[in-house]
Amino acid sequence: MFINKTKNGKNNVCGEKIAKFRTELNLSQRKLADRLQVIGLDVDKNAVQRMESGQRFITDIELIYLSKALEKPLTDLLDFDAVDCE
Repeated sequence: MFINKTKNGKNNVCGEKIAKFRTELNLSQRKLADRLQVIGLDVDKNAVQRMESGQRFITDIELIYLSKALEKPLTDLLDFDAVDCE
């Protein structure tokens, strides 16, 4: 059976890390959305909130933009323990 969610039922594995890195940079969700828009990703504050809470799927393209906006390597955003890969 195909599983498209994390162990705890979220739609992405990086939302909690996005929130952590955003707060480390003292950015509000709106400021992160603004930063993403400046570099070319059209998202708003609500999209950032849904990403962080795990309600929204995040594409690989969005991950690349998030990595740049949060000034972190792409692999730092991923939580490899959040899914069961057998």
